[in-house]
Amino acid sequence: MQRLWFITNPGSGSASEEKCEALEALFGERGLQLGGRTRFPDEDLPQPGTLDSAGIDTVVLFAGDGTINAAACALADWRGDLLILPGGTMNLLAKLLHGEAEPADIIHAAHQGAERIALPYVEAGQHRAFVGLILGPAASWVRAREAARAGKLRQMLRAARGAWGRTFGQGLRLRGLAGLPRRVQAVFVQAVGGRLRIAAIDARDWGSILALGWEFLTGDWVNAAAVTEIKAPELRTAERRPVLALFDGEPVMIEPDLVIRAGETRPQFLKTA
Repeated sequence: MQRLWFITNPGSGSASEEKCEALEALFGERGLQLGGRTRFPDEDLPQPGTLDSAGIDTVVLFAGDGTINAAACALADWRGDLLILPGGTMNLLAKLLHGEAEPADIIHAAHQGAERIALPYVEAGQHRAFVGLILGPAASWVRAREAARAGKLRQMLRAARGAWGRTFGQGLRLRGLAGLPRRVQAVFVQAVGGRLRIAAIDARDWGSILALGWEFLTGDWVNAAAVTEIKAPELRTAERRPVLALFDGEPVMIEPDLVIRAGETRPQFLKTA
């Protein structure tokens, strides 16, 4: 870890420009060379060839889980390392790799010596989720959540009303998974040990629905209701139309016959915890 490329997202939860500048100053204090800088999404993510030409050995990501997901997918075949700093709202991937450490402490620890590890992911076509994949009507709450983060009250209420109606609808049908309810309001999928861990929520009463929406706006929606959990090698929906999915919080429409399965990266992520 000597020559860095710094990727930030000023729109993420805590990656302000002031904090970015402080981290750049810290790079200099530790004798680390900054070979390039990307402010995503206003600027395109660097390509592996660009990083190699600049002599970069480590990409430092200071952003939320969605930006980190985009960069990790774009650089999946790059030979260098990725150092993830907590610059978003939930920072689930950063916590997995570094615990509750602050960005400056993570940089110090990584420069002294970090473990290089592979990460499991949920894969559906060209899309990957390192933290988790959310399917079902509950995914529509993402629009209300983003409006709430932006402080747009009217937009948040309008999106919440739409999500409420979808959540009270018929629910999502899944194919070939014994042990789960016939229709569910939300499915949370993670990759564990080469298989999928599937947690399904079937919330039908007013209290559970309200808790589901509120928890998605403020925290971890899986805590909102009783969960049925199974493990399976793959997953498909039984819907006739495309389904809204959230890959690490980023919305994507996926086709109903698309196979969802587990995969693993090469050892590319630096871990200090």
